[in-house]
Amino acid sequence: MSAPMTASHDHAAAPPPLPAEATVPAPQVETDIWQPLPTRARTLATITTLIGTVVPLGIALGVGLVASARQPSSFAIAGVLLLGVPAWTVWIARRRWLRTRWRLDDDGFGVRRGHMWRSDTRVPGNRVQHLDVRRGPLERAFGLATLIVHTAGTRNSAVALSGLDHMQAERLRDTLAARAARDDDHDDA
Repeated sequence: MSAPMTASHDHAAAPPPLPAEATVPAPQVETDIWQPLPTRARTLATITTLIGTVVPLGIALGVGLVASARQPSSFAIAGVLLLGVPAWTVWIARRRWLRTRWRLDDDGFGVRRGHMWRSDTRVPGNRVQHLDVRRGPLERAFGLATLIVHTAGTRNSAVALSGLDHMQAERLRDTLAARAARDDDHDDA
C-alpha cells in the first residue's frame, strides 16, 4: 500500500516537462529593408518634447512677464511663444520619428536619421563590443526601449536607437550578440 503512494509522490516531485516553445530559441531578426519605428514612439516623442519645451518655456515666460511689469504686449508675445514654440518642437519631433529607420543585414546594423541633414550609421557585426537595452519610465509605459550598440573604437563608440518596440529591441540585441560571437569564433580560427 505504501508503494503506490511513493510512486505518486515521486511523480509529484519531478518537475513538469518544459513546453516545446520554451526550448526553441528566440526568433532571429533578419531584414534587408529599412524598418520604421512603431507609432507609439511618435506619441512618446510628442509627450517628451512637450514636457521638455513647455515647462522651461513657461518658467522663462513667467519670469519675463514679471520683469516686464506685465504690459499687454508682453502677454500677447508670451501667448504666441507659449503656443508657437511647443507646436514647432512637436512638429520637429514627429518629423524625426518619421525619418528614423533601422536595418539589420549580413553586413551589420544600420540606423538612418534625418532628411536635410541625413545621418547614416553602420555598425559591422565584427565591431560590436556589447549591447544594452535601456528602458526609462515613459518607455516602459509605452512598451518601448532604447537599443545601445557599443562598438570598438573611440569616436562615436556607441550607437543608440530609441523608440524600438521592447520585444524587438531584445530580439535585435540577441541577434547582434549571436552574430558578434559567431564573428569572434571565425576570427579565432
